Formats: sequence, C-alpha cells, structure tokens
Amino acid sequence: MSTPAPPVIRKHDASPGSTRLEALGLVWLAEAMPDGGAPVVPVRYGEGWLEEPRLHRLRPTPAAARAFGRALARTHAAGAREHGAAPPGWEGESGWMGAAGLPLRPGPAEDDGSPGAPGPAPAPRRWGEFYAEDRLLPYLGAARANGSLDASGARLVERVAGRLASGLLDADQPALVSALARERSGVPDAARLAARTHGDLWSGNVLWVARGETASWAPAPAGGDPGAGPPEVAPAVGGPAGGRRRVPDVVGVLIDPAAQGGHAETDLAELGVFSQPHLDQVYAGYEEVSALAAGWRGRVGAHQLHMLIIHATLFGGGYGAQVVATARRYA
Repeated sequence: MSTPAPPVIRKHDASPGSTRLEALGLVWLAEAMPDGGAPVVPVRYGEGWLEEPRLHRLRPTPAAARAFGRALARTHAAGAREHGAAPPGWEGESGWMGAAGLPLRPGPAEDDGSPGAPGPAPAPRRWGEFYAEDRLLPYLGAARANGSLDASGARLVERVAGRLASGLLDADQPALVSALARERSGVPDAARLAARTHGDLWSGNVLWVARGETASWAPAPAGGDPGAGPPEVAPAVGGPAGGRRRVPDVVGVLIDPAAQGGHAETDLAELGVFSQPHLDQVYAGYEEVSALAAGWRGRVGAHQLHMLIIHATLFGGGYGAQVVATARRYA
C-alpha cells in the first residue's frame, strides 16, 4: 500500500512572475539555515506556480520566540549586496509586497566592454536615501487617490522622507551583520551596508510549528538553540488532576517573503505592527547574538512606516491615520 503524499499548498501567479520571485526569496533566505538562521519553508516552483508543504500551526512559547530572535539575527547576517537588492536570479526592477509594487535592484549585468553593453551598477545608497526614495515616496500617490492620506498628511510624509534621505536616522546594522560583512569584503561604509531581510515580516509570516515537522528539510542548526532555557510545561490534557506535560518544541518558520537587502531593524519593527506574541523575547534573543545599535527602540516607528503606507495604499481606512501619527514623531 503506497504512502499518501504529504499535503501541500500550491500558489499561482497573482502577477506575472510573482511566484518565481517569492520562491527565489525563500531559497535566498534559506541559505542561512546551516549557520543557524531561521527555518524557511521549502519550495518547489515552475512557470507561474509554487508549492510548499502544509505545516500545522501551533502557539509560540517564550522560549521559541527567543530562539527565533537568535535565528533571525543569523539570517540577517547572511547579508545582501545593497539596500533594495533583489534575490539572486531576479532580473526585474520591481517586485511585490502583497499586491503592492515594490522597487528592487537586480544584480549587476555583465559588462563585456562591447558597444551598448551595460555600464557599471549604480553605487549603493545609504539606508535613509533608499528608504525615502523606494519605500515611502512611491506610495503617496495611491494613498492620496484612495483618500487614506489627505494633502497635509502627504506633505508630512514628504517632510519625513526628506529628513530620512539626509541621513537623520541612518544607524549601524546589528553587530553580527557588520562583523560578517567586514570579514567578507573589508571595512564597509556602515550606512550603505545591507542585511538579508524577509521584507514583509508581520506576525502572520512567521509560522510556529513543531520542530519535528521541519526535520526532513531544515538542517539541525536552523532555528536557534533549542536547548536554551528550562523545559516548558503546561497542564496535562486528559491526564490526572495536576498532571504536567512538556510543551512541544516549537520553532518559527519564515513564509511569504518580500525578500530584499535592507536594514535588519525594519524586519524587527514590522513584527510589532500586528502584535507578534512574545515580541520582547524575540528582541532579547536577537541581542544575545547580535547587538542592535544604540537608540534602536526610538527608530521602530520609522521602520514601520513602509508597512503602514503599503496598507494605506492597499486597504485605506484607518491606516492613513496610523501613517500620519507615526510620521509625526520623526518630522
């Protein structure tokens, strides 16, 4: 008797190439798993489609959240060529975050010196320049058109974008990102140094599953240190009164990325937009591995602005008011 195939999730292009870009992003993020990076759902893909295993969602525990923070720090430290860099293999100058367009920089083309050959790639931008030009200003028109931002709100965002472009909130990447970049390519210009980011890291894009479900595809080091901290217990179900049982070892798995080169603080800030459980434990685990630059908590709102303005563009409603309230803190 044959064993039934495990259940899968199959996606089809919402826009031409969207599943290919998502798959390339998953493959790129997964490269950090052997070095202790976050588990990334495995993917198969072809023209216009991708498939992933269907995983069973559990509730995160504080220890799982802390381990995920450690693992995410190692994923970020895998690095990227520049802010806005597309996953390797993507040739387009834009991608998607949900249904919204997302400016990207593909890898440099080969220059063989012949007439008409592409010239050198543009120089990497500082984080603030990139964030203002590619992650805030492109969405103002649509947010104005759907009424989520009025003229004064749009002017406020433009003012904040100008301050960001001037370098107001440029900050070093976390320590491990910077250290490994120095090993790979010498002493970098800190403001132009990019991390390897998920890019759309709201709480729904971290799937908490039993570690055993990842055993067939995630290398043993992936997911942080499962042995850290005391065993967690919970009331027994269907057992003697007062009985206790061990909670299954849970890991956070990355799904549905808009993978790109960016600032690690953006991924961390996005986790707080829609209330990631045990978020302080994620932050604590992260800093056990890779210290964040001084003042990072004061920059969280600025790093959330991109996700908020995307939501204002796509869904309108109260998201425009959130954009304005957050932007006002940096104006």
